[in-house]
Amino acid sequence: MRVVQCVPNISEGRDLEKIEKIVEPLKHHQGFKLISYEPDKDYNRTVITLIGDPDQMIMPLIAFVKQAMDLIDMNQHHGEHPRMGAVDVIPFIPIQEVTLDECVDYAKSLADHVSFMYQIPVFLYAKAAQKKERENLPDIRRGEFEGMAEKLKDPMWTPDYGPLSIHPTFGVVAIGARVPLIAFNIDLDTSDEKVASTIAKAIRQSSGGYQYIQAGPALLAERGHVQVTMNILDFKKNPIYRILETVKMEAKRYHVNVMSSEIVGLLPKDAIMDSLKYYYACEKKVFDKTMSFEVITEEAKTYLLFRDFDTKKMIEANM
Repeated sequence: MRVVQCVPNISEGRDLEKIEKIVEPLKHHQGFKLISYEPDKDYNRTVITLIGDPDQMIMPLIAFVKQAMDLIDMNQHHGEHPRMGAVDVIPFIPIQEVTLDECVDYAKSLADHVSFMYQIPVFLYAKAAQKKERENLPDIRRGEFEGMAEKLKDPMWTPDYGPLSIHPTFGVVAIGARVPLIAFNIDLDTSDEKVASTIAKAIRQSSGGYQYIQAGPALLAERGHVQVTMNILDFKKNPIYRILETVKMEAKRYHVNVMSSEIVGLLPKDAIMDSLKYYYACEKKVFDKTMSFEVITEEAKTYLLFRDFDTKKMIEANM
């Protein structure tokens, strides 16, 4: 069975009625499942997760982009998360019997359709990037929606598909193909965003921290605390436990505690198992590699401090 994961992100996390209308074209299809959509009021962003046959996803995704274009005006958008479009990013991720090169082809197909049909500028990113400087999503997004009209005037940032000027209400979108990454946020018991910013700087690759880590600060006004928010681009090279324990260590100098953490979207089961091995070894516990999804879930809550986490957050539990 051919399986990809597709994780569109929309720039709306507060108006639940509007979110329901936008995701409606992705519901109730043969061949793939809408696993979840996770709105966040502070980020003003919703992460959507699809799993299944990529050939069956393309037409519903086209309709989904149209809904977002009709219902989101980026001129009115404000939130903690960097963003440049109503649908900000759409990655295709190979899971089973699909290659990364095939995911690049799916990204190009979707980009071709939405750019032509809706006059939306599209950047290809990650493994689909046509230029080296477009592999890294934060580089494409730099300037965000407000600065994108000027950015597109630079020949270096001519869109890969679509018009040469920004869509006035939608903005632009990045569509790409990548290996699985982990969207991981760590909650700190302070409202001081400078603390989160300093810790993020200590762990992210771009400022001398760990390889394969992108990180920044975020203030969660609804919860009354800050997060170190990050993407772990390769959990096999830098596992969750290493990043979590480093953040705990760095937070001590500010007399701040790590309260909890969260996974946004899905993650591979092995990403949890690799970290549980570390904690089990610390406690001289026997590690059972055959433990059930339910046991893994409870252990992840205990050792990795995952909140709002259940078995369906693991990719394998949805297949």
